[in-house]
Amino acid sequence: MRAAAVQLTSTADTARNLETADRLVRAAARDGASLVVLPEKWSVLGPLEVLRAGAQRLDGPALTWARDVAGELGIDLVAGSISERVEGREMLANTCVHVGPDGRDRAVYRKAHMFDVEVDGTVFRESAGEEPGDELVVSTAAGGVEVGLSVCYDLRFPELYRALAVAGARVLTVPSAFTYATTRDHWEVLLRARAIEDQCFVVAANQIGEHAPGLRTGGRSMIVDPWGVVLAVAPDTETHIVADLDLHAQQRIRTQLPSLTHRRPEAYANVVAPG
Repeated sequence: MRAAAVQLTSTADTARNLETADRLVRAAARDGASLVVLPEKWSVLGPLEVLRAGAQRLDGPALTWARDVAGELGIDLVAGSISERVEGREMLANTCVHVGPDGRDRAVYRKAHMFDVEVDGTVFRESAGEEPGDELVVSTAAGGVEVGLSVCYDLRFPELYRALAVAGARVLTVPSAFTYATTRDHWEVLLRARAIEDQCFVVAANQIGEHAPGLRTGGRSMIVDPWGVVLAVAPDTETHIVADLDLHAQQRIRTQLPSLTHRRPEAYANVVAPG
């Protein structure tokens, strides 16, 4: 399987975002990718008022395009995430949709962890405008390859990825808008850790550049193998990267170093606290 990660500089200009996504997804498919991953909030990115203005339903133009282009190109497209306007709710959802080569939705995942933090003096409060999802999702790509879905800040929660791996995931997708500071200091370490821990390929598509005043992301979109080796990394521009995922080599790693089978969940509940 050949996979691709698409790196964008999305803004409030939804038409321009979609045009760039279309160009780079098609370029990835021309390079032989059968699995393509877009970044977080690829259709619109900015402060809450921008997200609200650009939010769409699952049947809106962003995902309609995703279904059309996946069907036309015959690829599995993990359409990053969009700001989803949910019927009957005030709050948005941060929603990832996996579209199959037939142009039909294979799975829908809503980001489980809200980015409520302070980074370099800037406060982020995703929970002010978004509600978390409460289901983890493993989907299936062409050829029966299981794909675990996640979004951005989820990357800091290893238990999520372990649950996906135990449920059968062989590829983990991480559409993201990691800040410049956290990309610089944490991004590669976290991606390689998740790959090694869960013996999975990780396809991580990040945003790059300045999206609005005070909102800057770090790029370095990356594809990592189950041994933790970085197979591809993006330069600091809007682009795509590709790498071949050797599923036979993954199986050898899981057989020779079978850490997933050595888990002892019954012991993990017995934590002896100090005092």
